[in-house]
Amino acid sequence: MAKANKKQEKIIKNFFVSLGIDAEMAITEDEEAISVNLESEDTGMIIGYHGETLEALQLVLSLVLAKEQGEFKRVSVEVGDYKKNRTEWLERLALDAKERALSQGKEVYLSELKSWERRVVHLSLQDDKEVTSESSGEGKDRVLVIKPK
Repeated sequence: MAKANKKQEKIIKNFFVSLGIDAEMAITEDEEAISVNLESEDTGMIIGYHGETLEALQLVLSLVLAKEQGEFKRVSVEVGDYKKNRTEWLERLALDAKERALSQGKEVYLSELKSWERRVVHLSLQDDKEVTSESSGEGKDRVLVIKPK
């Protein structure tokens, strides 16, 4: 990952300052996304209920940068190891669901996951020889299905 350019850094820092969020930040960029790692005492406020505020901040920040730069690039904000811890939990959830699908011999449904969370589960099971995973449904009713091969 490369360091983000100065214009991006300025926009991102001003974004959080305008929200009254005092934070130290490290900003990096790769081909897929801009990553912002925040160290702040406002962790709970930034994350919000089940990460909803964090999701909204990421989207708005992506749109602000897109307007300034003329191209959309996903922004990922990590604060207080929330995503790291959530990813580890999701990987354990995927393995538990796999075991249930195999022991019961039927599909296991995981609901109420955000798109990035479904992606984590898909990726953790993508090379599995015993089960497959797929998303089904639309919008808020979208579920992740894990089934034996």
